[in-house]
Amino acid sequence: MPPRRRSAVPASLTAEDLAVLAAAVAEGRRATVYLREGTPSLGLPPGSSARVIAVEGQTVVVRPRGVDDELPYEADELRRTKNPPPAPAPSKSAALKKTAAKKTDATSAAPKKTAPAKKAPAKKVAAAPAPQASRTPVPRTPSAGPPKSVTVTLFGSPDNTWSVAVARGGRKPQRSREVPADAVESAVAGLGDTSAIEAVGSVLHVAREQARERVAALSRELDEARQALAALSDTDERRTPLT
Repeated sequence: MPPRRRSAVPASLTAEDLAVLAAAVAEGRRATVYLREGTPSLGLPPGSSARVIAVEGQTVVVRPRGVDDELPYEADELRRTKNPPPAPAPSKSAALKKTAAKKTDATSAAPKKTAPAKKAPAKKVAAAPAPQASRTPVPRTPSAGPPKSVTVTLFGSPDNTWSVAVARGGRKPQRSREVPADAVESAVAGLGDTSAIEAVGSVLHVAREQARERVAALSRELDEARQALAALSDTDERRTPLT
């Protein structure tokens, strides 16, 4: 009597496997499955064991060994055994068909003797003349000339601070530089423009008035300080004992 063949182990979890795993989790028993493919990012090779945490339809939530996290896997990504099931042995009829196919391929692959093809005589091709360099002169870019316009900006404030900035053409003005007030007054007077002279003169007038007020205030403070010093000197002389 020939030996009985063992039932083939499925490559992935079946509906029956899912029911068994769900029942084990519900009863508090340990249920283990194995990964069909590895997960290199977590350091899990194929066949790694994982504890079943929950079964939700075709999704199985597991905790792989060595990983402190719960991960969801589909049923076709897991199996009940660590090693994959062996491939079924081919039947006799399939082996005979494979042998016949090999013989047919070997027969068709045998080389056939054919008459050598005649080579056509090679034709001589005249070399094309090298193209001559173009003698068209290349136009030169004209050098930048002087600016079309120049803008000079003069700025003054009541605290008698003056600065000048220069802009060439349509460019942005350069960084302003501070200039003395007397030089500004002389330059504007040389222009002979009444509006410019009046504008600069009004700012200078305010600056002079502020300077005079400051001098007067300092003079008053100096007089008061001198009076206080004189009073202190008289007191010291009175307290000095006679020898």
